[in-house]
Amino acid sequence: MRSAVNISEVLPAHLFWDVNISSLDVVADKDFIIPRALFATTEDTFDVDISLLEQFYNHDEILVQLKKTKERISNLVCTLVARRYHVKHFSRY
Repeated sequence: MRSAVNISEVLPAHLFWDVNISSLDVVADKDFIIPRALFATTEDTFDVDISLLEQFYNHDEILVQLKKTKERISNLVCTLVARRYHVKHFSRY
């Protein structure tokens, strides 16, 4: 995992509308970054969106953060992630 990177150069800034994206740390803020990066994904954009995250995080880190987040991650996103990583389906709601 690369920690010395400005995620605003990789992830869409509009997903982090309420924070200064350049102040986010890939390691320290992964519990915030991972769910936010997938918050607005759709079936059509999922492959691109998850690939951007995988530049920084492995699938275990992504799964852990999605399962424990308080963000409103859709069950569709959970299904897409479970399929991609060949794990048992999980849902948020």
